[in-house]
Amino acid sequence: MADVDVLVVGAGPVGLTAAAELRRHGVDCRIVDRLAVPKPYAKAVGVLPRTLEVWDAMGLVRGALDDAVPHRGQLVFIDGKPRPRVELTLPPEIPYPFATLPQCATERLLAEHLARFGTEVERPTELRSVEMRPDEVEAVLAHADGRTERLHARYVVGCDGAHSLVRKAAGLTFEGDAFPEQYMIGDVEVDWELPAGYSMRAVNLDANGAMDDMLVCIPMPGVRRYWLSMLRPRARAGGDDGSSAGDGVLDLGDGQGPDLGQIQAVLDRLSPEPTTASTLRWSSTFRASHRMVDRYRNGRLFVAGDAAHIHPPIGGQGLNTGVQDAFNLAWKLALTVRGLATDDVLESYHAERHPVAQEVVDRTVRHARTVRHGRSGLSGSGDDAGMLLRRQAQLLVAYPDSPLIQSQAADATPADGPAPGERAPDCRGLLSDLATYPRRLFDLLRTPRHVLLLFAGPEHASDDGAARLEACAAEAYRAAHGLLDAYLVTAAEVPEGARPVGRRPPRVRDAAGEFRDAYAPRDGEALLIRPDGYLSGRFHPAVPERLTAHLRRTFA
Repeated sequence: MADVDVLVVGAGPVGLTAAAELRRHGVDCRIVDRLAVPKPYAKAVGVLPRTLEVWDAMGLVRGALDDAVPHRGQLVFIDGKPRPRVELTLPPEIPYPFATLPQCATERLLAEHLARFGTEVERPTELRSVEMRPDEVEAVLAHADGRTERLHARYVVGCDGAHSLVRKAAGLTFEGDAFPEQYMIGDVEVDWELPAGYSMRAVNLDANGAMDDMLVCIPMPGVRRYWLSMLRPRARAGGDDGSSAGDGVLDLGDGQGPDLGQIQAVLDRLSPEPTTASTLRWSSTFRASHRMVDRYRNGRLFVAGDAAHIHPPIGGQGLNTGVQDAFNLAWKLALTVRGLATDDVLESYHAERHPVAQEVVDRTVRHARTVRHGRSGLSGSGDDAGMLLRRQAQLLVAYPDSPLIQSQAADATPADGPAPGERAPDCRGLLSDLATYPRRLFDLLRTPRHVLLLFAGPEHASDDGAARLEACAAEAYRAAHGLLDAYLVTAAEVPEGARPVGRRPPRVRDAAGEFRDAYAPRDGEALLIRPDGYLSGRFHPAVPERLTAHLRRTFA
């Protein structure tokens, strides 16, 4: 018998997300990390709108909103001349903007959230070996007191970075390449008067139009505090193989990070106005690489985050993609541990997340090559620019080909509504019988269960119509083993008293019409949303047999 359901290896943002979500779903897990204390560095700083939505669903977004700062856009300078400003402005229906937060602060928030479930990171505890067996995994752990522990877990999730031991034990390949340039990073304060909340990118080009010098400054919480990325001077860049700089990993404490004088020299060359750097908190070097696993899973071993994919740090995609890996996997592992999942559930982790990571790697590599020639990675205009921005925000991530998702051909999706496999958008202005204030749809989705929304327009607001939808909810509840919340969403034009109070499922009224605008629901339609906030299926008309047949793709 296993000692624990799931062992999570690595307590960065990805591992902490995995552990916190497993605990929120009621799974027994342990999380270990080889470091005695977390690194107090701002390694990754970008927080994307979709990640804030994930943190909302997890129940920890409030701390992030208190500690993070908005990332409003980017000022661009090429050869000292200003270029059009890039604005990171999303439509008002998107609940969260782009933001920045040092990775050390992200890890603190996640660790505090995990501790609320009674689970602490075990430090310093190093994974020494992993052996997979038919019904469990044996992991050998080395503790700080010299004790060696043989732990038996049903599953192991490797969130242990680019040099992942779990990945190697699983026999997964990690193919890719590296860019020739090497970079320096610094966490400093600067005294310029550039607009607050905007990052700055300055590039100098050589005679052939290729990047010859580069500086990127990203605002962070604090007074004029910025995360700086700079080209490493060739004289200090080591051999041709780049062996003195990390392969896609920030080399902490290697003694080769820039000092204040070296950072100041870059600012003197590239800053759009005279400025002085001070308060160097941390510096490092790295070499941008791009690598991908061939599979996200081998049997009882899984990988997530940098253990599965690394790529150029453009647009803050890495940490955010890893967090969503963990968010996608946790609810599926939870159902499996409880014996409630079909075989397709764990298989869907690779099917859904591998294409997403591949797209991110390909896109950031293209952007890196574009930036080398002085152009912005977010150029475009009109609708094209809007789509690019949504993609950068990871709001367009979708799983239409997943084995868990309803075929889009089964029920034609309204042109203005999300299709099965797409992100479930938020909306406001929902009124319930027992609240005098409007609610958000995300308030209803803040649950570890599936959510079924049954839309009652004029034809289904009566007792007979509502009864048909109630029958669908009851059958869906049974098919999901009780792990489903259902709501009757009535149209704005349906009178307040058209249906008796106290009937099940509970009612919310689309008083502001935002649910109608966001989903384009049809009268009598059922919309099923997964625990990770993606639309699993749309059923019109809602019929119990069709709903339960679809739920059996997920629930055994």
